[in-house]
Amino acid sequence: MIKVQFFASIREALGTESIAVETVKGNSLVSDLIEQLCEEKPEWGDVLMDSKVLVAINQEMTHQGAKLESDDEVALFPPVTGG
Repeated sequence: MIKVQFFASIREALGTESIAVETVKGNSLVSDLIEQLCEEKPEWGDVLMDSKVLVAINQEMTHQGAKLESDDEVALFPPVTGG
């Protein structure tokens, strides 16, 4: 099972903090996971399909082409800005 956590404005837009996914279709890449989430919840598409969404797997920054393993924890969050 893969646990997906949403942070900041993504969490607010989706209305949830996290979701558990049993299996990922395709090659089990982060991009496959995002696509699957958008198929299951089409209203999430505008938020999750943004190419600027940042990804971490098991608390390490990575990219949407990264491979997933069972029991991974995936974090999706918007670009970080400072000021």
